[in-house]
Amino acid sequence: EVQLVESGGGSVAAGGSLRLSCTVSGSTISGLRLAWFRQVPGKEREVVASINTHGTTSYADSVKGRFTISRDNAKNTLYLQMNSLKPEDTAMYSCAAGEIYDFGYWRYWGQGSQVTVSS
Repeated sequence: EVQLVESGGGSVAAGGSLRLSCTVSGSTISGLRLAWFRQVPGKEREVVASINTHGTTSYADSVKGRFTISRDNAKNTLYLQMNSLKPEDTAMYSCAAGEIYDFGYWRYWGQGSQVTVSS
């Protein structure tokens, strides 16, 4: 069974930084597609950043230049480094993983980690 456990959320003032971690068990992340999503109550969940098995990354326009997604295969852990945080980045952040053959479907999810940015 594949499990994703997140850590690193919290509260920070605007302009500050946080790093989210997502530790994966039950599978090797080098063979998984990985992503970070966020959701605000009353709004649809949106993808923040993703990284494929080749290491190619993709970002939402709203976070380009501020957030960095990365993975450490040796630690089987996915990261999201968030810099220059804005109040509009406040959301529940979740990591997700999919098998290569899932073609866009995110099969596995973490429990979510709250990020709150104060102005």
